Amino acid sequence: MGKSQETWNKKEKENKKKKKKEDKAKLKEERKANPGSSAFEDMLMYVDENGNLSSTPPDPLKRKKIIAENIALGVPTREEADENDGLRSGTVTFFDSSKGYGFIKCQDSQESIFTHINGHLEEIKEGNKVLFKTEKGPKGLNAIEVKQDKPKPKPVIEASTENPEEEKIEE
Repeated sequence: MGKSQETWNKKEKENKKKKKKEDKAKLKEERKANPGSSAFEDMLMYVDENGNLSSTPPDPLKRKKIIAENIALGVPTREEADENDGLRSGTVTFFDSSKGYGFIKCQDSQESIFTHINGHLEEIKEGNKVLFKTEKGPKGLNAIEVKQDKPKPKPVIEASTENPEEEKIEE
């Protein structure tokens, strides 16, 4: 005896198609029996001044006049680069001089940035304040061109005796 060509899976698929077809026919009959309002005005949606969709038209008195020439199209021009040319400052939180790597905590973003001795301009130690640039590495940001941040010397102001008020006090 031969095996039947109709498997359980085929029967199941046919039953699903039949059910879907029946459901669709039923919905079609319901729409014919209960016709909804299909007027064009009922299908319209409006956008209010805040950008939200609304079924009521906007108030023409609240309309704002927009001058097309005032709208800037394109990419805004870039401002001049800072005086430090992308230099960031931070503190060395960890540095293993025997292995040649460590981490710098950025002062601005408080993120920890990897640094390797090959990217250093000067020798650094833990706790040093440093200036550095960053580049994208395979696992995140890497600090390059690392150098110690030397504080700028403050100008010395000398006292002068040329002030006439001081001479009057002495008399």
